[in-house]
Amino acid sequence: MHRSYYSMSINKNALLRYQVLDRCFRNTGRKYFWQDLLAEINKALEEYNGPGSGIEKRQLYDDIRFMESEQGWSINLDKRREGRRKYYRYADPEFSISNQPLNEDEISKIEAAFMVLSRFVGAPQFEAVQEMIPVLKDRLGLDHQSKEVIGLESNIDLKGIEYLSQLYDAIINEQVLNVEYQDFKSDEPFTLTFHPYYLKQYNNRWFVFGLNEEHDVPTWNLALDRIESIEVTRKEYQHTGIDWNDYFYDIIGVTRYQDKEPDSVVLEFTKEVAPYIETKPLHPSQKSEWVDGKLRVSIKVVPNYELESLILSFGEKVEVIASVLLREKVRSRLKSSLDNN
Repeated sequence: MHRSYYSMSINKNALLRYQVLDRCFRNTGRKYFWQDLLAEINKALEEYNGPGSGIEKRQLYDDIRFMESEQGWSINLDKRREGRRKYYRYADPEFSISNQPLNEDEISKIEAAFMVLSRFVGAPQFEAVQEMIPVLKDRLGLDHQSKEVIGLESNIDLKGIEYLSQLYDAIINEQVLNVEYQDFKSDEPFTLTFHPYYLKQYNNRWFVFGLNEEHDVPTWNLALDRIESIEVTRKEYQHTGIDWNDYFYDIIGVTRYQDKEPDSVVLEFTKEVAPYIETKPLHPSQKSEWVDGKLRVSIKVVPNYELESLILSFGEKVEVIASVLLREKVRSRLKSSLDNN
């Protein structure tokens, strides 16, 4: 029997309730009794619709029964007793209603959304839409083809990628983690108490940023491929007011030195690579002009290791004009490379 939850004409409030329940059932770091589930649902409804829009216990149980039914998602729910009370969670912690195959009605609605998004292609601030639509169509199989036709720069065998979903859930569910981590500078792994805030990909590697409780640093950076294990704790989650878009705006990569301010960096590129630099800027602040047959590029960033590595990747086709400190660092790394050969 083909399941289609739209067959019951779910409205926005019902869908919001199911999404809240799904999030609670997936959270293995907390026990959700019916009172907790009801409180979470009513909190979300009141944030969305205003005061007085909550539901009662009877509606909660109706929602759970629907999610367990074939007309819903046929969820397999563990109802575990603790004394006289029961708490609820998925039998399979990896399960989520959002991971279920799309049905025809859902596909139709997504395709309609793509038609709306297509109107923004070419408009300012919507450059990503042009890339996003074909990738989503390919991955969701909405072009009615039996094979994928778009290759993304990713590596499913990348070490640590198995922690990506767990870290994402920990951020959403506001969980504090004990992370066993093997720093490349240390001989042995160490454990830290970590409040995760933000995930970022750079150069085909994933990083998670958050509060290192032991050092009281809210921008601590962990590479996923250096993580040995993750354990959810019952500690109280500490929130952050950091705007991560602002945090990363004036750096290239993921390393930001707190004691450094953005500096003017000037680079000169040969004609061979100039078209690449013009069509794919190094940084949003990039400005360029032609000087004596070379493309002179200026950016304003906080110098870091990733910037140095990016410059070195162009080899003899680039020269660092400013700053003096960056020029010397690049020169030193080139010299060390020559000395090692």
